Amino acid sequence: MQITSKPARESYTVMNELVLPNDTNPLHNLMGGRLLHLMDIAAAISAQKHSNHIVVTASVDNVSFKQPVKLGDVITINAKVTRAFRTSMEVRIEVWSENIPSGSKIKSNEAYYTFVALDGDGKPAVIPELLPETEEEKHLFDTAQSRRELRLIVAGKMKPEEASHLKAIFFPEE
Repeated sequence: MQITSKPARESYTVMNELVLPNDTNPLHNLMGGRLLHLMDIAAAISAQKHSNHIVVTASVDNVSFKQPVKLGDVITINAKVTRAFRTSMEVRIEVWSENIPSGSKIKSNEAYYTFVALDGDGKPAVIPELLPETEEEKHLFDTAQSRRELRLIVAGKMKPEEASHLKAIFFPEE
């Protein structure tokens, strides 16, 4: 039986990781590539929970490293699907860094990843619609189409004049 819709909360994923010496650069900060790897894993788990399929990463939005993550910190990665399209879905990731002995906790960064669900033959699979329930989920759902159009334009898969949601933002009277 094909599930037609699922609430966003069912895709919620939390991943924790202790930053060890092998994960750091000479400044004893978590290497950016290592963090991107962990973010991709957490986001993929979230996408699989929503789609009930194997997923592949289609795109990663701009990731800015706002605060360094130090050796010995614990990172917590929160991931949740914000919108599902026909075969793809957007996942929002937040990364928190915590120094347990001092009790300090900071938001290191956030990003949006896009995944495509695949069937057993490696072809794109139709996925359930997303049901946003909270005000934040509804806001992220409503703004996801604009982010998607921007991604497609940057990737050269959509012409700017075809972007209906972005056009409404920049040219509201048309």
